[in-house]
Amino acid sequence: MKRNHFIFAIAMLVVAVAGALVDPAPAHAFLANSVPLDLDSTLLGAIAFGGIMSPSQARVIDPILTNLAQGYKNNDMIGEHLFPVVPVDQRGGKIIQFGKEAFRLYNTARAPGSNTKRIQYGYAGANYALEQHALEGTVPFENMQEANAVPGIDLGQGAVMMVQDVIALRNEYAQAAIARDANNYDANHKVTLSGSDQWSHADSDPAGDITDSIEAIRSTIGRRPNLVALPAAVYGKVKQHAQVLDRIKHTGRDSATPQLLAQLWDVKQVVVGDAVYADASDDLVDVWGKDVIIAFTQMGTLRDKGLPSYGYTYRLRNHPVVESAYQDRNAKSWIYPVTDELSPVLASGLAGFLIKDAVA
Repeated sequence: MKRNHFIFAIAMLVVAVAGALVDPAPAHAFLANSVPLDLDSTLLGAIAFGGIMSPSQARVIDPILTNLAQGYKNNDMIGEHLFPVVPVDQRGGKIIQFGKEAFRLYNTARAPGSNTKRIQYGYAGANYALEQHALEGTVPFENMQEANAVPGIDLGQGAVMMVQDVIALRNEYAQAAIARDANNYDANHKVTLSGSDQWSHADSDPAGDITDSIEAIRSTIGRRPNLVALPAAVYGKVKQHAQVLDRIKHTGRDSATPQLLAQLWDVKQVVVGDAVYADASDDLVDVWGKDVIIAFTQMGTLRDKGLPSYGYTYRLRNHPVVESAYQDRNAKSWIYPVTDELSPVLASGLAGFLIKDAVA
């Protein structure tokens, strides 16, 4: 009799799990009214556990498209240069922030019998909460049929990449909002240019402004900044600036590339932000405006929370994910759901310098 009860319970479990995917409440009631009362508690516990599925258990992931999404990069986006991605296991917590102590050189010498010196590495700052971004790419049946007739065209991958671009633009906008906010910098780490000081004016001194910014950071944290982020509007002016052209005249170039500017300004990398977004009036606006950011950034992880640096993008581990495509018969389309969970954070404003309104 016990064996028959066991077989019956397994059958009820299968029915309940299938029902829970649609609506958990009736499935639980079905189990409660159908399972024999003399089953042992272990089996009842297994049935109860099986009837309650978390969203991650119920979600079916497409491994190939998920790998595509996790490896996809849009080269027009520069935010992750300032805010490198760090995987986290929780959707909320404390930002690991850093002050001057993380960048100083310490006297580590110890005399016999004396106490060993101690330092604190980082501290828990403000709260962070990952923001979930979910979007579905749509491929009509007709387009899929036509694409199948042409070798090398995968509209499913194209749909996922299109969604990735949309989510990446939203993240780029959030990163730029942090980097361009003057309230995130103290008085010694920001400046607003005007008049003849703006780099669009012939009498301006871009190299001098960059040098001053580098020194402001270096003298504060003891590390030389390694990144200059230029908005497209600023790059367009500075690469044709008379000062810059005079310094590269022997290179055979008539304008400066980001690589040449990095050499001129003695930084490891200059990146140019080309991303734009459509505002409420449907006009295209530069994400990075006319503000230049100089920063010390470094890749890597500190127990998955980051090393001392200007900023980070906390992202839920193993994201983004792409769920298996499904058919919407009413829309006659294949649907490709993509989900990402992330949040950019400022780890140390002392490791950055903001030049507002670099050009007119």
